[in-house]
Amino acid sequence: MAGRDKVTNELLFETLKPMQGTLARLSDDMREIKERLGTLEVQYANLSVRVDRIDARIERVERRLDLVEG
Repeated sequence: MAGRDKVTNELLFETLKPMQGTLARLSDDMREIKERLGTLEVQYANLSVRVDRIDARIERVERRLDLVEG
């Protein structure tokens, strides 16, 4: 019975070993994706600020040229 358990354990280990490598690669990929997403979020925030400033400047120009009411 002990020999059979050893064979079963070895089969399980051989089956799980490639999965462990796959999980490690997936973990690395997920870390990279999170870093890249964080970078995109910062860039989006910076672009939003710039667009808001441009919008405010356009509104001032329109008011000075009497192109809008108010």
